[in-house]
Amino acid sequence: MADFRRGGDWSQSGAWEFSAEDGGRERRQALRQREHARREVRQFMRRLGILLVALVVLVLAGTIGFSVIEGVSPAYAFEWTIDTVTTLGSIPDPTSTAGRALKVGLELFGIGTLFYGLATVAEFFVSGQLSGLLEERRTEKMINSYSDHYIVCGFGRVGRQVSRDLRAAGAQHVVIDPNPVNREAALATGIPLIESEPSEDEVLKHAGIDRAQGVIACVDSDAENIFITLSARELRADIFIIARASAEESEKKLLRAGADRVISPYKTSGSEMARVALRPQVGGAFDVADYRMEEIEVSPECAAVGRQIGEVSSGAVIVAIRHPDGELETQPPSETVLKVGDMIIAMGPPPAVERLDRLFQPPRGFSSIRGAIQEI
Repeated sequence: MADFRRGGDWSQSGAWEFSAEDGGRERRQALRQREHARREVRQFMRRLGILLVALVVLVLAGTIGFSVIEGVSPAYAFEWTIDTVTTLGSIPDPTSTAGRALKVGLELFGIGTLFYGLATVAEFFVSGQLSGLLEERRTEKMINSYSDHYIVCGFGRVGRQVSRDLRAAGAQHVVIDPNPVNREAALATGIPLIESEPSEDEVLKHAGIDRAQGVIACVDSDAENIFITLSARELRADIFIIARASAEESEKKLLRAGADRVISPYKTSGSEMARVALRPQVGGAFDVADYRMEEIEVSPECAAVGRQIGEVSSGAVIVAIRHPDGELETQPPSETVLKVGDMIIAMGPPPAVERLDRLFQPPRGFSSIRGAIQEI
């Protein structure tokens, strides 16, 4: 949990901004580990290259030497060299002193090269770099197998919630995030993560944007989300793009950049909190075209208790009632009497639904039906 005593400042976007010390230490450590792993892989590949060159030079030198010194054909000289380097000993020793010296030299260099190769491979296995390579290869195969998937850019708090909801819906998705700290969290949930900048064209192509169904830009930075939107729209003119906006002025910029939908978490949460404060009896609400649908709680002592649905609807349609015992009654008749604890689902024009809200407004002192029952 962030420590608010560490000099946090309130930003113009309406959020606490903390110094890099809060999460920067872990990120720098993860970056160092990641760079060390990449350096180990590069060193291993370089050693393998040196080993391959040494073997080729050794075989060429032995083939030419046996051919010249012993007077045999190049094919037989090559076979003799391989037999000597591998210390098989199936071919008789050379008769000349120079030939025997060449054979001893090839054996020494062959054994040294063999030990060098074994040491290099053993060090690579012991350091654990092979598992990282296999994990990257599995991630790449998984991404290549996806089609009509979603690309989630950013794996912070918003990105993780997006990923959870997509996973719950059974939707395939790929996460792009440059922060190595988030890699373990993504791997723990089985989500393929590309550790890179999501605004880069090559990274989006690697994530399969040509086969994707949509891009969700939910990085903490509005500027970065704009770059992601521009890159995604340039690569795919027909892809569906949803972008996050922290500041209100960024919403228009994201729309101009090519986003189909722009969502502001702060505005959404603020509106929801205000709605709950003004209408605590409303469990949930959403707008569809020119209509609004709400789930309204029948509070104790409100004006609707004991009245029939036909008396209180006032232009709205009550499509269902969920009773306190959990029973759901769809399309209830107009003669149905409303009781304390019922939860109605109403739909209609916003003015009609607002009149219904006022009718179900709980009395002062009751924040919800559960609080009212506890009072009783």
